[in-house]
Amino acid sequence: METLHIQITNQKALKLLQDLEDLDLIKVLKDKVAPKKKLSEKYAGKLPGNIADDMQKYITESRKEWQESNI
Repeated sequence: METLHIQITNQKALKLLQDLEDLDLIKVLKDKVAPKKKLSEKYAGKLPGNIADDMQKYITESRKEWQESNI
């Protein structure tokens, strides 16, 4: 079996799919589209606090060194 994702652009197509399902030729699966989260919300709390603090300190120092360098 193969699963395909399709987008219905016309109500007639939906009726055709329902008819095919009634004939036991296909099964219509309804996907739930979840609202997209901000990355900050998605990954909040994924790192232990001490590691996150160390990383933030390292990034801040690296940016400072980069700005001070004369290349």
